[in-house]
Amino acid sequence: MCGIHGFFHLDGTAPDRSWLGRMGDVTTHRGPDDAGAHVDGPCAIGMRRLSIIDLSGGHQPISNHDGSLVVVCNGEIYNFRELRTELRAHGHIFKTESDSEVVLHGYAQWGERFVERLNGMFGFALWDRRQQLLLVGRDRLGIKPIYWFNDGRRVAFASEAKALLALPGVAREVDLAALAAYLELGYVPAPLCMLKGIQKLPIASVMKISTRGVTVDSYWKPPTQVDTSVSAEDWVQRVRARLEASVAMQMVSDVPIGAFLSGGVDSGAVLAFMSRHSSGPVKTYSIGFDGGAAERFYNELDNAREVAKMFGTDHHEILVRPDVVRLMPRLLWHMDEPIADSAFITTYLVSEFARKDVKVILSGVGGDELFGGYRRYLGEHYMRYVDWLPQPAKRGAAWIADLLPSDRHSKWLNYSRLAKNFLGAAASPFTERYRSYVSASSPSEVDALMIKPPKVRLDAIEAAFNAVGGTDPLARMFGVDAMTQMPDDLLMLTDKMTMAASLECRVPLLDHELVELAAQIPAGIKVAGGELKSLMKKALADVLPKEVLYRPKRGFGAPMGAWLKSALAPMLDSALSRESVERRGLLHHAPIARLIDDHRANRVDGTDRLLSLLNLEIWCRVYLDERAPEDVAEQLEEAVA
Repeated sequence: MCGIHGFFHLDGTAPDRSWLGRMGDVTTHRGPDDAGAHVDGPCAIGMRRLSIIDLSGGHQPISNHDGSLVVVCNGEIYNFRELRTELRAHGHIFKTESDSEVVLHGYAQWGERFVERLNGMFGFALWDRRQQLLLVGRDRLGIKPIYWFNDGRRVAFASEAKALLALPGVAREVDLAALAAYLELGYVPAPLCMLKGIQKLPIASVMKISTRGVTVDSYWKPPTQVDTSVSAEDWVQRVRARLEASVAMQMVSDVPIGAFLSGGVDSGAVLAFMSRHSSGPVKTYSIGFDGGAAERFYNELDNAREVAKMFGTDHHEILVRPDVVRLMPRLLWHMDEPIADSAFITTYLVSEFARKDVKVILSGVGGDELFGGYRRYLGEHYMRYVDWLPQPAKRGAAWIADLLPSDRHSKWLNYSRLAKNFLGAAASPFTERYRSYVSASSPSEVDALMIKPPKVRLDAIEAAFNAVGGTDPLARMFGVDAMTQMPDDLLMLTDKMTMAASLECRVPLLDHELVELAAQIPAGIKVAGGELKSLMKKALADVLPKEVLYRPKRGFGAPMGAWLKSALAPMLDSALSRESVERRGLLHHAPIARLIDDHRANRVDGTDRLLSLLNLEIWCRVYLDERAPEDVAEQLEEAVA
C-alpha cells in the first residue's frame, strides 16, 4: 500500500529527478514508512510506502535481474502466492516476498495481458527499458485511483491529483464540464477531474506511454447478462462460498488488522467470516453521533455493539458531533476534488480512530451495489404496479409528489422523501428514472445555476448505460453504478479518507470474482418479492442472526442535512453568501438562496445539493485560492461562532 507517481518525457529527454521528491512529499500520508524512486531515459517513477507485506524486504521500486523492468505498485495483490508459485515454475526468480513483485514477473511472462490474472486492488507503473514503454494501470473496480495529465511535452501520473500540482505548468483552474457533472451527481465522474487539464484513469484500464504517444485500453467490465439456468439455492451456495473465500484471502497481512462495523448486513458478514479465520478476537471499530433526534436516526452504535458481542470482538467506538467543521477543509484537501457525500467525514474519523491500533482494515463497502441494498433497486419492482396507469395519471402522481415534504433525518419524512423521488420519476423512461434516483440536481437545474455552462458536457449516466448493455434492470443498474458512483464517489472517498489516516482499507465484497458472480444473478432472485438483499440474506442465514439480517438500513454518512439547518447554518450562510458566491464567479446566487430556504422549510431535502455547494466553495478556497486548510477552517469556525 502506498502512493505512486511519476512522469514521462514524450520527446525522449531525461527528466529532472528532483520533481519526484516533490510529488512524493505531497502524498507522504499515503506511505509514511518508506520512499523510493527510479529514473531511466525519459521515464521517472516513484512511490511512498505503507509497509503491509514483507516489511523489511518490500522496498520499491522493484526491478528484475538486469534492471530492464522496474515497477512501483499501490495496493495489494491478493493472489500473489498462487501467481508466484506459477511464475517460479516458469523459471522466474523472486528477490522479495512482496506481493508487488508478481506484477513485474507477470508482465515478463505474459506481456501486457498479465493484469487480467491479478486479483486485488491496485494502481501500478511499470517501466520496460527495452521497449522504452511505461505502463500505468488500475484495478477492475477502481478501488485505487490514478490521476494523469498530458501537456504534449510530458505525461505525468499520481495516486492523488495534488501530487501533479507539485509539477511546474499544471494550472489551478476549474474544469467547467467537471463542475457541471459534479453539480448534477455530487461527485466528479471519470475521466473528468475538477482541476482543468487533469484526468482520472478509468477503472479496469492500462495506459501505455512511449515517445510514439499515449493510449488507454480497457481490460475488463462487469457482466450484465444474467444466468437464468441456475436455481436460487445454487446461487445461495455459490455466493456464500465466494464471500468467505474473498474475506479469507484479504486477511493476509504482516501487520495488525481490524474491521469497520456498522451493525448492518455487509460489515456483519465481513466480521463473521473474519472471525472464522482469525486466531484471536477481531478488532472492530464503529462510529456514532451525539445529539438529538436526527443524530439518533443515524446512530448505529447499539446495533454494532450487539454484533461485536456476538462474535467476541475487541470493540472500539467513537462519537461524532457537528463540530466537524474544523475538519472539512483538511479532508477536502485530501479528497483532491469536492464531494457531496457526507460519508467522507465519518470514514476519516473512524479511520483515524482505528489507526491507533491497526494498519489494515476490512470494510463492507460494495455490498449494497452488489446484492441490491439500495431502495433505488426496487424502483423497477414497484413500476409494475404503476405501468398500468395512463400517462396523465403518472403526470398527476408527479404533481402530487411535488407537494410532499422531504427530509432524511426522521422515519416518516424519509419515507415521504423516497415517495417524492419515485412518483416524480414514474412517467420517465427507465434510464431517466435511474438518473433521478442518483442525481443531486437535474441538468436543467445545473444550467440555471452555472454562470457559464460548458459547451461540451459529459453525460456519465448515459455513457454508462450505453456501455453496459443487457436487459435485466438490476444488472444494468449495477453496471452503471460500477462505472460511475461506485468508483468515483464511494471508493474514491474510501481510499482518500483511509489513506489520509495512513490506513489500508480492503473491500472483500468487491473481490472481482464475487462481483462477476453477483452480476449474473437475476433480479427476481437477488431482490425476490421486492426484498432488498433477499439472496444475500439467505446466503448468510447460518452466519448472521435474523435481527442483523432484517434490520432497517441506515446510511454511513453524517446527519448533515439536519446540521445545516441548525448548528452549521451560520457556516452555510457565510460560505454561500451572495458576496462569497459572486466573488467566486462560477454560480448564480439566487437559486442557492432559494434552495437554502426550501431545505430549511422541509419543502425539499436539499442535503446533497447544499453539501455539494458548500464543499465546492471550501475546496475552491483550498485549491484555487491556495489557502492553508487550517486558515480556511479558522474562517469557517468564526462564522459558526
